[in-house]
Amino acid sequence: MSNLLTTSDEILASALTLIMSGGYNGFSYADIAGVVGIRKASIHHHFPSKVDLVRTLVKQYRKDAEVGVAALEQGVQDPLELLKAYAGHWARCIEDSSRPFCVCALLASELPALPPEIAEEVKAFFRFLSTWLTSVMDRGSREGALNLSSQPRVEAEAFMASVHGAMLSARAYGTPEVFPAILAPTLQRLSPTVAQ
Repeated sequence: MSNLLTTSDEILASALTLIMSGGYNGFSYADIAGVVGIRKASIHHHFPSKVDLVRTLVKQYRKDAEVGVAALEQGVQDPLELLKAYAGHWARCIEDSSRPFCVCALLASELPALPPEIAEEVKAFFRFLSTWLTSVMDRGSREGALNLSSQPRVEAEAFMASVHGAMLSARAYGTPEVFPAILAPTLQRLSPTVAQ
């Protein structure tokens, strides 16, 4: 199997980078053409509109997250360790700048201005992540592996908000170490060894 990226993959990768630095309205097909080294007409051949491009990007991003979560679940059984591994994934992405921010969190901040087709895909990503985190919290609560102070769904939403908030702070301060520092108290609070 070839490791070469297809033109479509290169366009999507370029769009992801451009969205990360400037948001949905911060790039055009001309920007992508310059990065990928193709004509704008070629981009339109793959993705007739910017809505098609970004909707495809977000769908792929969610599928990649689903695969990543499934792999994480295969390798880690303990719910607290799962949450730590998920946070650790983002800490590494922020530290090495490979993925310094969740593209769906960034797009969610633009939700009122996004085309409805993209907004729906962003919401689908959040529903997926919330459902997974809720299942981790629920399992952790039932097994005594997590110390929850609220219902699993509320804890999942709070954890997700903490992760995305820590990303935002790390980005605002330009300091990757801020991310794990912010999440440490949340993970400590969820630990079953914390006195209740």
